[in-house]
Amino acid sequence: MDQRDSIDFANADIKKLFSRFFFPTLFGMLFSMAFIFTDGIFVGHGIGPHGLAAINLVGPIMMLISGLGMMLGIGSSVVAAIHLSHGNIKAARINVTQAFLAGISLSMLMGIVCYCFPNAVLSLLGVESAMHDAAYEYYIWFIPTCLLMMVQTIGLFVIRLDGSPRYAMFANIIPAIVNIALDYIFIFPCNWGLMGASLATDIGGATAVIMVLYYMIFRSKTLKLYRLKTSKTSMLLTMRNIGYMARMGASGLVGELAVAAMMLTGNIMFNRYLGTDGVSAYSIACYLFPLIYMICNAIAQSAQPIISFNHGAQKALRVHQTVAFSIIISIVTGIILTLLFIFLSPSIVHIFLNDGTQAGSIASDGLPYYATGFVSLAINISIIGYYQSIEQATTAVILTVLRGVVFLVLAFLLLPRFFDTVGLWLAIPVAELCTTATICLIQLLKKRNTKQN
Repeated sequence: MDQRDSIDFANADIKKLFSRFFFPTLFGMLFSMAFIFTDGIFVGHGIGPHGLAAINLVGPIMMLISGLGMMLGIGSSVVAAIHLSHGNIKAARINVTQAFLAGISLSMLMGIVCYCFPNAVLSLLGVESAMHDAAYEYYIWFIPTCLLMMVQTIGLFVIRLDGSPRYAMFANIIPAIVNIALDYIFIFPCNWGLMGASLATDIGGATAVIMVLYYMIFRSKTLKLYRLKTSKTSMLLTMRNIGYMARMGASGLVGELAVAAMMLTGNIMFNRYLGTDGVSAYSIACYLFPLIYMICNAIAQSAQPIISFNHGAQKALRVHQTVAFSIIISIVTGIILTLLFIFLSPSIVHIFLNDGTQAGSIASDGLPYYATGFVSLAINISIIGYYQSIEQATTAVILTVLRGVVFLVLAFLLLPRFFDTVGLWLAIPVAELCTTATICLIQLLKKRNTKQN
């Protein structure tokens, strides 16, 4: 029997249902992030600290692409799940197809801009003359990833909602393995440097896209691609639907842009206080942050289809049970990750850089401070995911902007003045803690208003 037939969003036990999505999603994301982690290892040892710094400077482009994919993936998944809860399969198929169309169009536009104006883009990313050649080498070969990453990100949300979390897992694992293998071959035996690292990412992304398209064309059971009409009325309706999906998933985009803001702001502040070695040390944290973020995001993404479906079916108790369970998992996960970073900091840094480097010493001292924000991060991602899933996009966006821009930039600007370089490492944890406090305040105000009414 096809596993998809056995997933009952409306009646299955919440813990068992959550587990059905969580473990495949988590394993898939871990393997997906393994290529970024391994890329850092190979670049750090095969090219050196300047290679890590170059990739970190170009990194915000990846965050933007991933964010746009998350926006359309989350938005289409939320809207399609609600349509499915009402039995409207045709509308769900139309929404999914429109999301893919919008994603491909956006990524092609971005690719053209990046290719035609490389120096302007690198300048916006804060690349200085000393790092220009290295950053350009990685950047110019990285451009094809725009289209590939967009399709993969949207596709994984759709595949999970279609009831195939295990296939989505393999659509992460197999491309990651391809990427890791090619990373080693291109950087070491071929000695292609940063160009090789980019090409490995491109080919891994192409593998993921092939798997997504194969599923949508040959394996999809419910959420099949739908032939869109090209009349003026249909095109206007498509634009309206894409706009609504973009609004529902906007916090996903803002969340990825927040990571880009974290990288940009951190690069500037670490360079100001600690120079190039500081940027190289911070690049290790930036390599690790997506891994931590994706583990936390796996919890939110596993809860999302359950919450959205039951929200559409007006089963409030099941929604609350799912949220409560996801928060418990988030807290436990955050504690485990914090302890690992506190006690294994030197070993983690050694994975990226050889012993005796100044950048490695800075990172070893700083990572334990950096890890103190992981519990708050996990809680924040789960709650923001909850607001996305119940169509409260404005609240989700506000919280994401606060944690990723407002609180973060203020912390980076203020804390080093009082705590010197320790303040640099504490900026992200303090921003996450302030966001958790804001979430608690919002919940208290809602309870008070409910009692008064």
